[in-house]
Formats: sequence, structure tokens, C-alpha cells
Amino acid sequence: MKSISQVFTDLNNQCALIPFITAGDPNLECTEQVLKILDQEGADIIELGLPYSDPLADGPIIQEASRKALSKGITLDKILSMVTKVTFSINAPLILFTYYNPILSRGIKKFLIDIAQAGIKGLIIPDLPVEEADYVIDLCKTVSLELILLITPTSSQSRVKSILSKSSQVVYVVSATGVTGFRDQINIEMKDFIKSIKAQTDKTIILGFGISTTNHVNQISQWEIDGIVIGSAFVKRLANNPQDNHFDNLTTFCSSLKKVLTDKC
Repeated sequence: MKSISQVFTDLNNQCALIPFITAGDPNLECTEQVLKILDQEGADIIELGLPYSDPLADGPIIQEASRKALSKGITLDKILSMVTKVTFSINAPLILFTYYNPILSRGIKKFLIDIAQAGIKGLIIPDLPVEEADYVIDLCKTVSLELILLITPTSSQSRVKSILSKSSQVVYVVSATGVTGFRDQINIEMKDFIKSIKAQTDKTIILGFGISTTNHVNQISQWEIDGIVIGSAFVKRLANNPQDNHFDNLTTFCSSLKKVLTDKC
């Protein structure tokens, strides 16, 4: 399986499709199946959310997915056992999205070693302050994990510079203030925000939060973004999936998003 950075190199300026799903919702067997479907339907990288009881950056759809997964006894160890199996059958590298407390509870070093050994290639910790990130950054490097730091629209210029200097090759720009979820329109001011960031770095820029339709993707793909993260729209389709587990709605949605991005080339 490729590294996160290698995927962007191989895409050669084509915008990457990065779906997000919550691990264990509706169950881990479905998660494994959906990871394979997303990979087959054109996902370049897949973000896998670790269920957490207090997901401050997540909107109601992903919060509910976390609640359901936790209520069924989904744990990190069970997730990593599934990941260990599925990474051999998919090409898209996996990024684990988790809050800082589960990492601290397990022990930072052990947590990073365990997820890397399972086959996780990247890590996003939305509540990790950049001022406290150095230790995690150094440990991630030792186990070949790419830690992806976040920049928000409210980040000061000095903070943006600090995040860019400490980031690995990939930087996650949050496209809206608040939590994840559906939004009718993309904030057009983000185009200038992205432009200002790209003027300061040659690192890979991905954009997420509130992106949920093919129209959004069509608009954002014209901003010279390297990757687009879509979460709640996928998680909702999983929540509304019939019991037959064919995931036709999710499959069609993923392939339609990929078509928008490939047609831009």
C-alpha cells in the first residue's frame, strides 16, 4: 500500500477523492466491505473515524454514527484487527481520524505503533494543539505515519505559519467554522484563503468539512486543491442503507464524485 504522499505524487495534480466513514457503523463487517467498495469506486485515500464519546469537531450525523458504534462495543483493537485484514485487499491508504484522549489513554507511543503496524498510513487529531504537537510529530516519523495538521478559517497568520512549518507533506484546511455536516453552499471566501496558503507553501492541501455534493466538488476542484474530504454525506448514506448490505446508494455516490474529479483532467 502506498503512503499518503505517494498517492498525491502519482495523481500528478489530479484532485484526490477522500471519503470518510466511521469505523463500526453499522458494524465492522460492513466497514470492511465499504472500505473495499470505496477503493473500487475510485477513492484515492480513505479516512476512517475512530468512534469517540465526545467528538467535538463532528456534527450530528457523525456523532450519531460514533454513538451507535460505541453502543455495539466497537473498540480500537477490534478496528485494528479489521484494518490488518483489509489493507491487503485495497489500494487506497487509510488515515485514522481520532481525538487526542483515546491516544493519551492508550499511551501515545503504543497507540502510534499499534495503528502503524495494523496498516494505517496517516493520522488526523483535530484537538491536538500545534503547540503540543512536536512529540507526536517525532513519534509519527519513527513509525512512518503521516500526521496531518489542520488549519481553520479563524487561524491567525502566525498560527498558519507554525502549522505549515511543522506539517509533514499534507495539510488539512477546514472549509468552514463549526462542526462537520451538510451545508447548502460552500463559502466562496475559502478560495482566497486557499490561495493565500498555497502562496506560503508547496505542501499538499486537502479541504474538508461541509462538502457533501457533486456540485460542491465541481466548484472546489477548480481551486487547485489537491484533495477533497467528504464525510457526513457518506456516513448518512450508510445510516440509511437497506439491510441487504449491497450499498448501491453509497457506491453510486462515490463513483459520481470520482467522475467529477477525473473529468477535470
